[in-house]
Amino acid sequence: MIEQKILPAVKKMKDFEKLLESDSDYIVLLDTRVSQLKHLVRYGQKAGKRVFVHTDLIQGLKTDDYGMEFLGQDIKPDGVISTRASVIQQGKRYRMTAIQRMFLIDSHAIDHNLKLIQKTKPDYVELLPGILPEQIAFIKETLGIPIIAGGLIRNQQEVDQAIEAGATAISTSRSDLWNF
Repeated sequence: MIEQKILPAVKKMKDFEKLLESDSDYIVLLDTRVSQLKHLVRYGQKAGKRVFVHTDLIQGLKTDDYGMEFLGQDIKPDGVISTRASVIQQGKRYRMTAIQRMFLIDSHAIDHNLKLIQKTKPDYVELLPGILPEQIAFIKETLGIPIIAGGLIRNQQEVDQAIEAGATAISTSRSDLWNF
């Protein structure tokens, strides 16, 4: 169970290095290359962090069965984040925390994703954008799966609103919201 309200998502090495020295227990890796992935995951884990990898954004990583085998057997992150059901299923197979991303585009997309998530049974659902408290409450109640709110959250008030609506945590690349 994630017991930290802010999940810092890093795009830059400067932010990664900052998080290694922080009180954060988690690091979410965004926008990196597959050639750097093993080093970053190991370095983060050595610093006592749980490292989650956003598989859809890793350059050079194909998230088919073989790519996930490589990730699960060689890279060994603590968790994966993806919009793809197959990645979530493979992540669970390799005993990684599985976080399925869900975009709140329209009612058709929400209905489709709710059915998909009920089949894949991820450990968490990350809702984007995370600034829709009513949807956070509705989806948490509908699925019974912990919710992570992400995307477009710009300030502490929006963080608080998402948490009050039922989000377990907030994922953000905005370092000014990482106050640990």
